[in-house]
Amino acid sequence: MQFNRMKDSSLQPLPQRHVDTGMGLERLVRVLQQKQSNYDTDLFSGTIAETEKITGKKYDGSDSREAIAFRVLADHIRAISFTIADGQLPSNTGAGYVIRRILRRAVRYYFSYLNYKQPLLHQLVPQLATQFEDVFPELQKQQDFVARVIREEEEAFLRTLEKGLKRLEELAKNAQDKVVGGRDAFELYDTYGFPIDLTRLILSEQGLSVDEPAFEAALKEQKDRSRAATALETDDWQIIPTASTPPPSEGAGGRPGDGRHFVGYETLAGDTQILRFRKVKAKGKEHYQLVLAETPFYAESGGQVGDTGTLTLENGETIAIFDTKKENDLIVHLAAALPENMASGKVRAEVKVDRRRAIAVHHSATHLLHAALRQVLGTHVAQKGSLVNDEYLRFDFSHFAKLAEEEIASVERIVNEKIRENIPVSICTMPKEEALKLGAMALFGEKYADEVRVVTTGPDYSVELCGGTHVGATGELGFFKIKSEGAVAAGVRRIEALSGAAAEQYVQSQLADYSAARALLKNPKQLDKSIEALQEEATSLRKSLEAVENKALAAQAKELAASAQDSGNFVGKMVEVSSADSLRKLAADTEKALSGKGVVTLCAVINGKLSVAIAIGQERVAEGTDAGALIKNTVAPLIKGGGGGNKTLATAGGANTDAGEAVIAAVRSAVAG
Repeated sequence: MQFNRMKDSSLQPLPQRHVDTGMGLERLVRVLQQKQSNYDTDLFSGTIAETEKITGKKYDGSDSREAIAFRVLADHIRAISFTIADGQLPSNTGAGYVIRRILRRAVRYYFSYLNYKQPLLHQLVPQLATQFEDVFPELQKQQDFVARVIREEEEAFLRTLEKGLKRLEELAKNAQDKVVGGRDAFELYDTYGFPIDLTRLILSEQGLSVDEPAFEAALKEQKDRSRAATALETDDWQIIPTASTPPPSEGAGGRPGDGRHFVGYETLAGDTQILRFRKVKAKGKEHYQLVLAETPFYAESGGQVGDTGTLTLENGETIAIFDTKKENDLIVHLAAALPENMASGKVRAEVKVDRRRAIAVHHSATHLLHAALRQVLGTHVAQKGSLVNDEYLRFDFSHFAKLAEEEIASVERIVNEKIRENIPVSICTMPKEEALKLGAMALFGEKYADEVRVVTTGPDYSVELCGGTHVGATGELGFFKIKSEGAVAAGVRRIEALSGAAAEQYVQSQLADYSAARALLKNPKQLDKSIEALQEEATSLRKSLEAVENKALAAQAKELAASAQDSGNFVGKMVEVSSADSLRKLAADTEKALSGKGVVTLCAVINGKLSVAIAIGQERVAEGTDAGALIKNTVAPLIKGGGGGNKTLATAGGANTDAGEAVIAAVRSAVAG
C-alpha cells in the first residue's frame, strides 16, 4: 500500500507504506512442521480426521473432488464457527450473507462429493472448540449455541437443495438439444441457492449441459442491479482553508481538532470548526458529509443511533444535521445541504437535547435488561445485537426457547425495581485488562481500545464496557415495559422494549384500548369471561350461517345444473355469493349435479374484485379439458389477475370486474373447440 487514489484518478502518497508478505499463520505452521500442504498441518488434520469418522470415507490428500471436499470442510467450519462465536450470525445481508454463503458452499461439497445427505458441519464444532480452547476460548463457551445455529442453517439449505433437485429434474426432462436454458439455471441459483457448478455436475451425469452465456448474462444483470441499488458516489474531501487541521491521532477518541474528538459526554453544545466537507450521492439522492474539529454529536456505534441537531454559522445561517456516523474513526455529520458561505469554518454545534436524553434512557435500560435476562434465564444469555434510539430499544440475545409470560414478568419486575432504587450510573475510564478483572462484561467481537469506558449500575448488578451515552441514575428511566419477544435466528431471541416517556405513552395507549373494549362490552366484571362468551356465540352463529348458506348453495347448484346448455353440458353464469370459498363450492356442486360430464364457469364480484371458479367433470378431463390450464391461459389475461388449481377445479381473481361475461364466453369457446 502506497497511494490514495482520488476521484479524478490522481494518486496521493500515503504517510506510511506497507508490504503484505502473505505469510499467514497456516503457511508459517506449514513451514515449521515441514508439510507439503497447509491441510497436512495440525491446524486442519484434527478436523479432517473427524470428518473421516462421520462420513466413513478416507482422505487421501489428492486433487480428487472427494479430497477437495475434505479440505473445504476443514477450512470453512473454522471460518463459520469462529465468526458466529464472534457475534456474526448468518443472514441475507452484509457480513451475515458472507457467512451463509460459506456455510452453503461447505454443505454443497459434502452433499455432492462425500455423498452425505444430512447435516454434518455442526458435528465438527466440538472437535474444533476443544482444539482451539486455549487460543479462542469463546468457541468453547458458546459451543452448543454455535453448533445449533450451524445445524439449523444446514437443515434449511438441505431442504432448499431438495426442492432445487426436483426443479432440476423438470428442467432436464424439458431440455432442448440436451441443453438447459441459462436463465432456468439462474433461477435455480437465485431462487433455490443452487450453485451453478452443482447444476453442471448433475446435468453432465445425464449427458446434458447448461447454456453458459445465457446464465452469465442473467448473473451479470443481477449484479448490475445490486450495484445500482448500493452504489455510493463520493467526491473528494474539500478542506476549509482557514481551518487548522492537526495530523490524525492514533486510536478512538482522538484529540481536540483532529475530527475524531467527541465531547458529547460532557456537553451537548459547543463552538467548533468545520475542517472539511464532501458531497455524497446514494440511490440517486445527494447529501453532504462534514467533519468538525471536535463535536458533541454522538456517531452511530455500539447499537446506539447517531445524534441529530444543528450547526449555526457566524452569520446566523443554520445547517440541519440529520445523522452522525463514523468512518475510520472520523466523526462524520450528515446534512441535506451546505450553507452559502463557510469561509471561516467556525460554527456552533448543538445536539437535539430531547432526542439525546430519550436515547440515553433507552441505552441505560438496555444494560438493566441484559442483567435481568441473565438473572432470570441464566448466564448463557449473551448480547447478539442491539438498537437504541429515542423511540424504543431492541435487544437480541442467545437463548433457545420462547420466554414464558412469567419470565417476561420477572424481567420487567427486576428492571423496574432497579429503576425505583434510583441507582447512580457510574462511568469511569480504565485499562481494559483492569476492567475485565473487575468483572466488566465485554461484548465479544466488539473492538475496544486499551483504555475503556466502564458503565456500572450497581457493582453487583450491571458492569459493562460501553461507549454509549447514559442517564445519571436509574430513576431517570421512570418505567420499563417489554413490548414484544420473539425469535430472529437460530438460538437468538429479540426483545423490543420501552422506557421513560415512550413506555408511559405505550401503557396509556394500551389502557385506552382496554377501557374502550370494556365500554363496548358494557363494563363487565370479568372481561375475559365476556370475551369467551362472545367467541362461543360467534362460533355458534357461524356454524348456523354456514348450514343455511350450504343449503342455499345446494339449491342454487341444482338450478344452475338444470340450466346447462344441451351442447356440451356447459354452465356459465354471473352469480352473487359472499366469498370466494362459496363460489368454489357452488361451482363444484353444480358440476357434481351434472354427473361428471359438465363444464361450469361461475363469476362473482367479491370485495371489489372479480372472482372466477371453473369446475370440470371427470369425463371432460379425460377428453383433455383442464380447469387449471383454462384459468392460466384464458381467464387470467382477461381479468388482469391470476390463480390456479388442478384439472377438475381451479379459481382466479382479478381487478377487471367488468370481464365476467367475456370470461364465460371465452371459456365456452375454448371447451367447444
